[in-house]
Amino acid sequence: MGMPNEAVLVVEQEEPVRSFLEQQLTDDGFEVLSADAARKAFELVEQAQPDLVLLDAVLPDASGFEVCSRLREGEPGRSWNRDVPVIMVSSRSEPVDRLRGFARGCDDYVAMPFMYEELLARMRAVLRRAGGPRRTVLAIDDLTIDLASRTVRVAGERVQLSAKEYELLIALAEEPERVFGKEELLRDVWGFRSLGRTRTLDSHASRLRRKLNSNDDPRYVLNEWGVGYRLVAAAA
Repeated sequence: MGMPNEAVLVVEQEEPVRSFLEQQLTDDGFEVLSADAARKAFELVEQAQPDLVLLDAVLPDASGFEVCSRLREGEPGRSWNRDVPVIMVSSRSEPVDRLRGFARGCDDYVAMPFMYEELLARMRAVLRRAGGPRRTVLAIDDLTIDLASRTVRVAGERVQLSAKEYELLIALAEEPERVFGKEELLRDVWGFRSLGRTRTLDSHASRLRRKLNSNDDPRYVLNEWGVGYRLVAAAA
């Protein structure tokens, strides 16, 4: 279910797709606003201050990539939330399009055709993360993550992480004792939809483990064989 009063702005020029999303999201408890062009989208994002924007990459009066850039940069005299979560939903599914979307500031990129349940799961993950800055620091044992400055410390010592190592850490830290499946992490952190890239995940996880654990007794980033990873062992 959507949280009470969570508003989603659907920016989609194709009427059948827009109607489908409006109906499904309303049924799942979201307040739904919609626009079929960039100009109307900017008006709504300023007036309604939605919690999330679903953004088509192809619009009649601008590209979705350009819209995402403008949302992030803000414009003189306009007052929308420049950090509003944006998920691009597009028939353009080439890796270069995904990279372009992330470079322009989108939070996730979903290729069409999509399964509604998967889109909903990705929306919930993005909304959950967007709620994070209100808790500006995550603390697990002697590990602290400052979400505002993206700094990580273990026992007070700064740990330098790559962007993907940091994103993997944040994904695991959302529920530190839960085992996250490899497929789930590949999807949420890398956007991959198949298990063909597990070595990417495993190599990042092992580097993250080395950086967070100062001795041979790893406390953080535990490998649950054949399943995935969790940040810390479950409390006894």
